[in-house]
Amino acid sequence: MAEVTAALVKDLREKSGAGMMDCKKALQETAGDMEAAIDWLRTKGLSKAAKKADRAAAEGLVAGKTSADGKTGVLVELNAETDFVSKNETFQTAAREFADVALTVDGDVDAILAAKTAKGDVVSDVITNLIATIGENMRLRRSARLSVESGAVALYLHNKQGDDVAKLAVLVALESTGDAEALKDVGRKIAMHVAGTPTPPLALTSAELDPAVVAKEREIQTQTAMESGKPREIAEKMVEGRIRKWQEEVVLLQQPFVMNPDQTIEQLVAETAKAVGAPVSVKGFVRFVLGEGVEKSEAPDFATEVAQMSGQA
Repeated sequence: MAEVTAALVKDLREKSGAGMMDCKKALQETAGDMEAAIDWLRTKGLSKAAKKADRAAAEGLVAGKTSADGKTGVLVELNAETDFVSKNETFQTAAREFADVALTVDGDVDAILAAKTAKGDVVSDVITNLIATIGENMRLRRSARLSVESGAVALYLHNKQGDDVAKLAVLVALESTGDAEALKDVGRKIAMHVAGTPTPPLALTSAELDPAVVAKEREIQTQTAMESGKPREIAEKMVEGRIRKWQEEVVLLQQPFVMNPDQTIEQLVAETAKAVGAPVSVKGFVRFVLGEGVEKSEAPDFATEVAQMSGQA
């Protein structure tokens, strides 16, 4: 009987696409025989995941959770191939469980994948088993975590698909020694603003804008100004004014509050500080839109494949 080493388990996992614990069990059940272990996984339906790994997964859900003390909040995006799966209770439960794990792990997606759920299952193995059970490619695409030492982290889920899951989710962290419930309420209103404003904020302050994004905007505005036929010195002044105007549109603290357009978010925060009797600062915000930035492949999606198999396409 061959020794079931970590290297052997890793080799089987790469060949089958099955979860680490499933690969280890397969090798133990087959006395370390690689081919027999692959067959064992196939009979259990656990090697199906590898065949689906290249399929585009841009649908799914964003799950959000806040800690019991209200000082930490997390978002995770769990992707699948079709919107139909996002309505699956097993899939929704998994997304919630992964958000719970994210609250306990101070790390990125890789750290979450390596961690265990409350049931004791490794997150990466749960995903592999979901792929085998539901029949679609899936992945834990990204995660975010905000924390404050004092204050509140507010969560807003837009058009919820179920408890703690949605297609769009926002976290807002307010640092303050003021009343936590009042801060949570204002934080949620700011989160609703971030979710619903026509121009989603790119950064909290002008200083935090991505320099590459600012340079690109400056390039566009410079080209536009030069094409207007104005002298260079006037065109340069026009560009500076337009950049300031653009920053007001994309910087959260400078944006008009959607619930009261006569007031900026910065003014809302200052008003809140007076109300709670303590300084208030927005420590950060995170906005997750399902599938944002995912490039879908040109290969037939899962639904099309099913239709083709049934002779309907």
